[in-house]
Amino acid sequence: MFKNYLFQISFLLFSLSFLNFEVEAQINFGSQNEILEPIEWKANVTKTDSLFTLAFIAELEDGWHLPSMIELGEDVIGPIPTDFTFKNQNHYNLVGDTYEPEGIEAYDETFETDLKYFEDKVAFTQKIKIKSFDQPIEVNVTYSVCDDERCLPPEIHTFRLKVNPDGSFQNLDQNLKVDETDVNLTNSLKLELQNPELISSTNDEQSYTTLFFLGFIGGLLALLTPCVFPMIPLTVSFFTKGARTPKMGKINAILYGIFIFGIYVLLSLPFHLLDSVNPEILNNISTNTTLNIIFFVIFIVFAFSFFGYYEITLPQSWSNRMDQKAMSLGGVVGIFFMALTLAIVSFSCTGPILGSLLGGSLTADGGAIQLSFGMGGFGLALALPFALFALFPNWLKAMPQSGGWLNTVKVVLGFLEVGLAFKFLSNADLVENWGLLKREVFIGIWIVIGLALVFYLLGKIKFPHDAKNIKLSKGRVFISLLILAFVVYLLPGLTQSTYANLKLLSGFPPPLNYSLYDKDSSGPLGLKAYKDFDKGLEAAQASGKPMLIDFTGMACVNCRKMEEQVWSEPQVLEVLQNEVILISLYVDKRTELPKEKQFNFEKPNGSIKPIKTIGDKWATFQTVNFRNNSQPYYVLMDSDLNLLNQPIGYEPDANIFLEWIESGLNINN
Repeated sequence: MFKNYLFQISFLLFSLSFLNFEVEAQINFGSQNEILEPIEWKANVTKTDSLFTLAFIAELEDGWHLPSMIELGEDVIGPIPTDFTFKNQNHYNLVGDTYEPEGIEAYDETFETDLKYFEDKVAFTQKIKIKSFDQPIEVNVTYSVCDDERCLPPEIHTFRLKVNPDGSFQNLDQNLKVDETDVNLTNSLKLELQNPELISSTNDEQSYTTLFFLGFIGGLLALLTPCVFPMIPLTVSFFTKGARTPKMGKINAILYGIFIFGIYVLLSLPFHLLDSVNPEILNNISTNTTLNIIFFVIFIVFAFSFFGYYEITLPQSWSNRMDQKAMSLGGVVGIFFMALTLAIVSFSCTGPILGSLLGGSLTADGGAIQLSFGMGGFGLALALPFALFALFPNWLKAMPQSGGWLNTVKVVLGFLEVGLAFKFLSNADLVENWGLLKREVFIGIWIVIGLALVFYLLGKIKFPHDAKNIKLSKGRVFISLLILAFVVYLLPGLTQSTYANLKLLSGFPPPLNYSLYDKDSSGPLGLKAYKDFDKGLEAAQASGKPMLIDFTGMACVNCRKMEEQVWSEPQVLEVLQNEVILISLYVDKRTELPKEKQFNFEKPNGSIKPIKTIGDKWATFQTVNFRNNSQPYYVLMDSDLNLLNQPIGYEPDANIFLEWIESGLNINN
């Protein structure tokens, strides 16, 4: 009976780690009323013979980067490329193309594609030949700066450079003015909010606790494999019976556990060295297309090893050498080498689990730091039994004997390794947009894996090391029913129904928009969404419903997460459908406004921003009225422009988001 319960616990724990392995970091948006301006532009001019080189220099705050000038494919969602427009070229000629330096080329976890960008400071240069020095050279640079989680709305910075024949120059930016028309159009964007004091600040924090916990679960699973489990009573008995005194035996066993913990933490140190050389290396290790395919192959190889077709081990000479050192050195050093021997000998079982930890950790934002937390949790779980059983040796009598159940656990882990392998293949498919593993295909593969696991547990499928006659214990039947329930949970993921979201698997299947089904609606999830504030206001006045203003972006990944994981909740979706007028304002839409509606907007710092596109208009609308320029950003107000509660940003908890909406609706009623 104990064996059955142990098997149940092991499967449940690993399922938990598998479903939540890729930790999504909480996003710190800073103050909700903060207007972020993490970039500063400067210009310089140099003369060489008859040519002049214009340099446009961007200086960025820490944590922010500027996208390259390289255009992305039509089907690729990504940041707005940096673009230079040279105006009034009647008095000068461009010589060659605008040049940008090498920069950083890496896979971007937010947009799930390879991108080139610049950090800290970058200079773009353009050579020109000037025919007349009477007029200034006017250049518009269109750009959008990003951090690890979001991109700010596109901006336009205008340079007006008066270049002299000797190469000296004047920056005439300060002479840019806004006229009465510009002021009137700016004022037309301003809302007469009745209670603007509700626009205040909130903060979120990020923690590594979850990853440490998941690493700990991985270590518990490693304990239940044939490579590690039999070692517990043997090693503890060696220390407690071989020591000069019982007290010394306990101390040695505890020291052995401490060394196991330390060894696994030490395994993460090389990644800290890589991180210090180039932080992008860690993302490249786990998310590069080629390496994702390599990970896929490796995990399939690991899975078939778990199935029992072959055994993957480190060279036997390594373990022999460590064992010899442990015996010859003795004392504390000898105990360290005993711990190292365990790590090497058990690799065939711990390797696949450590590989999962490596792949999952290095795709998260913390990189090497998160890997250390995960490895620390893994090492602690492995170390605890040796210390606890040494302190309480009577507990050894309650341990189940090694046997066929250990092989069953190992095969179950093999099936789960296959499922995880397809996650890496899916990453590569998304990056390259091959269309091989659309969301429904991916979920279908997991359904097949789940059914195969059920058949295995029921004795219909056998592997090399399984017993010929398998007894259907209550534990096997229980786990089979549990997995079958999980397969049933997956089935709606093959459909277009409201239950296709599968939120428990958030982060594993491809996103909802990477689907076999074509989705076409005015708003997300089939919702009716107004794309213009004035039209939405008219609808709110006619219906008597409050407005939910959704400041969003076409390239805003967190906006899609909100729509797919929070808005799709039945209670939230019902409110959005029936209780509010949804107004989705896209701050990065590049459709040009009519000429008579284009204007220059003077920002609080005195710089001038040309408002030429629909995205420019709504981004400015957001900053003017709500002193915020990050997305997503949600505002609930009635048709009389009363704020019904404090606006909020990204909120992945559907219950909290629903409470936020309902608190405003209650005030309105």
